[in-house]
Amino acid sequence: MTGRCTVTARRFGQLPDGTSITRATLANATGIEVDVISYGGIITRLLVPDARGRLADIVLGLDSLEEYLSPNPYLGALIGRYGNRIAHGRFELDGKTYRLDCNDGAHHLHGGVQGFDKKNWLMETFESGSRAGVVMTLTSPDGDQGYPGRVDIRAVYELSNADELELTLHATTDKPTIVNLTQHSYFNLAGRGDVLDHRLQIGSEIYIPVGADQIPTGELQRVAASPFDFRRPKAIGHDIEADHEQLRRGSGYDHTFVLKTQANEDLMLAARVAEPVSGRVLEVLTVEPGLHFYSGNGLVGDLQGKGRVLSRHGGFCLEPQHFPDSPNQAGFPSVTLLPDATYQSRVLYRFSAMRSGWS
Repeated sequence: MTGRCTVTARRFGQLPDGTSITRATLANATGIEVDVISYGGIITRLLVPDARGRLADIVLGLDSLEEYLSPNPYLGALIGRYGNRIAHGRFELDGKTYRLDCNDGAHHLHGGVQGFDKKNWLMETFESGSRAGVVMTLTSPDGDQGYPGRVDIRAVYELSNADELELTLHATTDKPTIVNLTQHSYFNLAGRGDVLDHRLQIGSEIYIPVGADQIPTGELQRVAASPFDFRRPKAIGHDIEADHEQLRRGSGYDHTFVLKTQANEDLMLAARVAEPVSGRVLEVLTVEPGLHFYSGNGLVGDLQGKGRVLSRHGGFCLEPQHFPDSPNQAGFPSVTLLPDATYQSRVLYRFSAMRSGWS
């Protein structure tokens, strides 16, 4: 593919304290554009062509910084220090019990009341021929939302002419702590309507069941002969109303699928989604051991953005991460980060289009 990838930056508004927020637009030679703002590392817009080359915005979002400052379901944001839930906002590390903000009933969710999605990141842009992106950095002080240790985080969004958007994450700490970062975009490959006809494939034989309060039971359950079997492509809505206890507990899909038992540096295909009318295809690759699939059950029509009412199942999330409540589940992969180590994660979003049918 000829042509350069470019990045432009402009002001997106300011916080109540006067801090200016930056929006960067990444663009490649095929027409893909990605808008990222420094507040929350939020992806606010993602233009992708369909099988006929027509562009549509395939992520849910809001129209202004003021709206992102108001309560919303983590639309497009970077999540940390801990993506997903920690039971009762409590965990033990090196014999000491730490108590976190409980912002999801009795439990801790997505980093707390002031998680990374509500922080202003330092943003720098770069261009390098067939790639362009932003480097974002953030320091989370010792005690932030109850977590021990100062943590320095580096997140890089990079768009290429291969129609891939890559997110790389690094973190270091000055004392033992826990880290589990992820990205929380809501996708709708049609750019409108609901996502129930999107055909989803997840390369996993096991998912993690949860209790009534969405905390993992500690079990690992096979997907075979259940609504959670996405090993072959099927519509998201095919089984979503099935009479199954786990679907009732999540009001739909809100579960982590096991990709591998330990995180490593090997990038693997976690999920593939195709929208049958537009032909748009999204593949998600990751080094993480888990993939959390959320079918937009909590979108209830009380928000509107970019000309759309955000209604139930109006978007889906595919969040690569470690497992929920890992600090309290001895059998789950460790999320402990030590001062002599570096947390590293990587997510690759690959976009394409099919002319007809599922390939």
